[in-house]
Amino acid sequence: MQKLLSNGPLLNDKGELCECGYSTSLIKNYDRNKIKGGKLRIKEWDYYLIYNNNFGVAITVDDNSYMGLNSFTIIDFSKPYEITKSPMTFMPLGKTNFPSSSKIGDVVVKKKNYSFEILNDGSTRKINVYIKNFKNKKDIRANFKLTEEPKDSMVIATPFKEKKTAFYYNQKTIGFKVSGKVFFGDDEIVFNKKDTYGLLDWGRGVWTYSNTWYWGAAMGKINNKDIGFNIGYGFGDTTAATENMVFIDGIAHKLDQVTFNIPKDKYGNDDFLKPWTFTSNDGRFEMNFNPIIDRHSNANVLIISSNQHQVFGKFSGTIVLDNGNKITVNNLLGFAEKVVNKW
Repeated sequence: MQKLLSNGPLLNDKGELCECGYSTSLIKNYDRNKIKGGKLRIKEWDYYLIYNNNFGVAITVDDNSYMGLNSFTIIDFSKPYEITKSPMTFMPLGKTNFPSSSKIGDVVVKKKNYSFEILNDGSTRKINVYIKNFKNKKDIRANFKLTEEPKDSMVIATPFKEKKTAFYYNQKTIGFKVSGKVFFGDDEIVFNKKDTYGLLDWGRGVWTYSNTWYWGAAMGKINNKDIGFNIGYGFGDTTAATENMVFIDGIAHKLDQVTFNIPKDKYGNDDFLKPWTFTSNDGRFEMNFNPIIDRHSNANVLIISSNQHQVFGKFSGTIVLDNGNKITVNNLLGFAEKVVNKW
């Protein structure tokens, strides 16, 4: 049973979630000062993914208390190839000053060799990134403008069974219209609003040490309608609600459970570049997925590790909306990922 959240504070005086469930807007008030799960366990981040059928850009700014990460990725879907650079900071401890809401507020990180700016005045988001010596001694600069924020988004307040003061408050906004440019050395990549979409993964929380999650999303146009979806599971206790949701022209349609079927190689390991399938418990989300590129990173530092496979590819299949209408999807560009973290 999917439980709807109500307006009010996110956490009680014990630092526990007041209630668990989902909504289509950020109606719970996040207050960092109410967290009781330990200062070194607080994680706050903004992740933006921007793409058209030719190129994609992923931008991450996060403050994990003991470690900060500022990451920029450029992807060429036609080659395919990707380049990522992720400068890190030590013990930011909340000094990144993330806003308590996604509705308005800026995040600015400026260091000697890079800068990340996410500027949100409440109606338009502007993202500016600069990294010196991004690749082959070439600097990279990116400037984006995100507008026409969809009316609905996927919002979920998720607890962890292992620890009452651990929680995950997350908003996924799928389907911004985006324009912008990336300058890399002498090359210029133009992103036009008519065919470029963006999503925001906005998260605040206290996580347990070891977690594996599955997440996927796609954005595009079908029959002159903007369509997007968010699918995922595995992170925290999702008994009260899943994060599976479809958006048609910015209006949400709630799904129940979706399973990622990742193929295996002959040794029983995940084979991320073979075709996947996705199935649902109620038959409302049935997809095939043909991978294009696996954006893989595997970091191990002492007791911290993160093994990430974000696979971009094309979805084809069917989605059944809340009113029973069936949407046929053909080669909709998106991604699906499996991430194993210990941090």
